Amino acid sequence: MRTPDAPPPDGRRLKGERRRRTLLDATLRLVGREGTAAVTQRGVAAEAGVPPSAVLYYFASVDGLLVAALTAVNDRYVEWLRAVGSLDDLAALLRGCAEQDRLLTVAEYELLLLAARRDDLRDELHRWDRALDDVAARLVPADRRPLLVAAVNGLCLAAVLGSPCDTGVLHRI
Repeated sequence: MRTPDAPPPDGRRLKGERRRRTLLDATLRLVGREGTAAVTQRGVAAEAGVPPSAVLYYFASVDGLLVAALTAVNDRYVEWLRAVGSLDDLAALLRGCAEQDRLLTVAEYELLLLAARRDDLRDELHRWDRALDDVAARLVPADRRPLLVAAVNGLCLAAVLGSPCDTGVLHRI
């Protein structure tokens, strides 16, 4: 609810945020189906149903769009990890990842692999690692933290591969 002294929402800003989200979602669909090489100005525009000029209006470059998609994915997961208070919460998060649209999971992982290949994106990988280590520090003794981190990363890979997601392993660490 808006407070009486708050300025009214800027319709242009809201429209711009929706358009950016539409372009990011289209990028994730393309990456999930065809990989990062499929992300072109025309490809994203066609997937999003917008004119090609919209892509570079909202993002400085196609690479900037990929980086924004990676950052948005990481933002979402880091926020979810911060909210994890128990192994059951973590298991539920991982099951949700395994149950979401598999192409989205593939896209998210593909973007992490892009970050692994590029020094300028390495901070996003470190941000994921720190968030995961923070969860492990809250949930298990120090000597088991590396095991929990490895299990979570393994379960994320299992989701990408379409393998069974046995989150019960978390309780056996």
